[in-house]
Amino acid sequence: MSRRYDCSDPDQRAMGLADVVIAIPKYELVVFPTDTVYGVGVDAFIPPAVTALLDAKGRGRDMPPPVLVGTVRAATALVENLGPYGQDLIDAFWPGPLTLICRANRSLSWDLGDAKGTVALRMPLHPLALELLKQTGPLAVSSANRSGAPAATTAAEAEEQLGDSVGVYLDGGPTAGNIPSTILDLTTAVPRLLRRGVIPVEKLREVVGYVATDGDPDAEPKGETKEEPDSGN
Repeated sequence: MSRRYDCSDPDQRAMGLADVVIAIPKYELVVFPTDTVYGVGVDAFIPPAVTALLDAKGRGRDMPPPVLVGTVRAATALVENLGPYGQDLIDAFWPGPLTLICRANRSLSWDLGDAKGTVALRMPLHPLALELLKQTGPLAVSSANRSGAPAATTAAEAEEQLGDSVGVYLDGGPTAGNIPSTILDLTTAVPRLLRRGVIPVEKLREVVGYVATDGDPDAEPKGETKEEPDSGN
């Protein structure tokens, strides 16, 4: 049976975080709030746990989950390099709603799905998420909903969709909204926008100069239910 903790209560918050540290090595799924929507995560380095995450969401290996980190150092250890723009973007927007796709470190033993040698990385601007990630290390995380359903903005919404497939629910109250993170691909010659999100294109261009886009670069982001890399997180 799932365990749920009200993290507005300091004692329950402490108990919930302690439970997560035990649950993650046991391949259990964990739901927690981020600065966009609620996420469901597992240890990024345990392939059966990643498979359980994809199964719980009703997704295949063709939609690998992004990886959330609690520190920039953790992120840089997961990639071959950040390229000419990565560090500037991290300095400008992390922690925050920007997901960067980079070439994954080829020495790592993990299996996130059919990622084609890349990894989508983000450091969320949420105190509970950051505290959790600093204790667990990098987590493979997707939005806490069944594939194709609206992204959860409360722990109750996440539990309604995912039920007992999740071991621990950390209830941090409602999230700020349902607009997903902006996704930027750094594996191409110039940064390429893969999904519009909280951070508008013009803000990215203030940092990197040019961003390749499809369609109208001035379009406003809308509340989406897609998942990362076509994710709500």
